[in-house]
Amino acid sequence: MKIKASSADTLIIYFSNKIEEQTSLKVMRAYNNLLDLHLEGIFEIIPSYTSIYIHYDILFYDFLLLKQILEEKLDLNSALENNSKLINIDVYYGLDVGFDLEQISKKTAISIDEIIKIHSSKIYNVYAIGFLPGFAYLGNVSKKIDISRLDTPRKMVPKGSVAIANNQTAVYPQDSPGGWNIIGKTTYNFFNKDLKNLSNIKVGDKIKFNPISKDEFLKQKGVI
Repeated sequence: MKIKASSADTLIIYFSNKIEEQTSLKVMRAYNNLLDLHLEGIFEIIPSYTSIYIHYDILFYDFLLLKQILEEKLDLNSALENNSKLINIDVYYGLDVGFDLEQISKKTAISIDEIIKIHSSKIYNVYAIGFLPGFAYLGNVSKKIDISRLDTPRKMVPKGSVAIANNQTAVYPQDSPGGWNIIGKTTYNFFNKDLKNLSNIKVGDKIKFNPISKDEFLKQKGVI
């Protein structure tokens, strides 16, 4: 664990430079421990892939003081409460919504059916939430379909689009610009304005994508 200043009123706790499940567990253990400490003068605590970002009140702490408190009080060996959940998400992987399926197939020399099978056969860890409220970074995608972002991002990606970028996958929680490869679409709503973190999922949860037909997708949308 390394603690470094990010700005005059922020710091970052680093746990590793590797994105993997073991690191994610360390991050969540420390994150839960930080919440339990109820430290006064802390504005924001945000977990990420391999680190935790802390925004603090400079009237309470300077960097060295808060660093010392964290080093003394953080218990990295504490039990991690298993309150994560497995979320099953139906995805329609049709070419009419999976805009980049054909291009991925060409680049990887893997059939579209196999790409769908590979993507939907894994259970993904929720490593971080950011970019947009409810945008969850999920890993790790199979190396067989590990593909870089688009050279030119789209000006608008439809809400619910399921995407791949390098070894990550994600669902766009709302219409927005984006540069990930789109492979399908879901009606599952990641964004929830009524929740504090604005998301129906949290870091530490697990996601399983399940292929469905176009008719099933349209029924879920309420079109038929």
